[in-house]
Amino acid sequence: MSDILNKIVAVKHEEVAAARKRVPLEAIRADAESRVLTRDFVGAMRAKIAAGQAAVIAEIKKASPSKGVIRSGEFIPADLAQSYAEGDGAISAACLSVLTDRQFFQGSIDYLKQARASCGLPVLRKDFMVDAWQVYESRAIGADCILLIAACLDDAQMRDFEAIALSLGMAVLVEVHDAAEMERALKLRTPLVGVNNRNLRSFEVSLQTTLDLRSSVPADRLLVTESGIATRQDVKTLRDAGVDAFLVGESFMRAEEPGEALAQLFR
Repeated sequence: MSDILNKIVAVKHEEVAAARKRVPLEAIRADAESRVLTRDFVGAMRAKIAAGQAAVIAEIKKASPSKGVIRSGEFIPADLAQSYAEGDGAISAACLSVLTDRQFFQGSIDYLKQARASCGLPVLRKDFMVDAWQVYESRAIGADCILLIAACLDDAQMRDFEAIALSLGMAVLVEVHDAAEMERALKLRTPLVGVNNRNLRSFEVSLQTTLDLRSSVPADRLLVTESGIATRQDVKTLRDAGVDAFLVGESFMRAEEPGEALAQLFR
């Protein structure tokens, strides 16, 4: 792992330890299991692709460790979610991704709740899962999908967290950065495999990462490309290579109307 990822994971373990004291595992599990109305994250993405469009997971993200504050001024998750859901009336998001990490991304679980309540799109909780407690919490706050980052977890953890998520009706997006992590990810049951184009050590971004790993993904899996998608040519390059699912946030967050920016990028 990179230094920043190591730091984030260490902080997450501290946060979970404190959270477990406030709300025991048994209590958060009972809360999660009582919430049965999940939205079909994978189905929403496949429906867009079946209609001939790109399946876009549109991200609500205020800041990042490397870029600082991305969206200055008003940051109203409910309005951003509605903008993504509407698009330009013809092209819109398939799903949402909401950053809930507070210390490094200035996120909040309240942002996820507000975004999900304002529209009908399924929502991914974008955070750093290091403990089963967080998986249960994700369903308790309304998430329809969780992110598992292969670089942060061993195989046993990924299997366990995936099993919990699936038992709660949530989808799982497993994120990889290279061929070794892809091999590990494909051992899981989830059809969603995300390729992060950002190098963990140099932080350089290259769409070639997705293009290089594309051939290793079986036809029954859905490859989601993440990071570095900023122009129509980027989208064309990836779609010409058979990549139809995208997670995009930063370029939309800088736009006055994120949903219109999405429609322009994927027109």
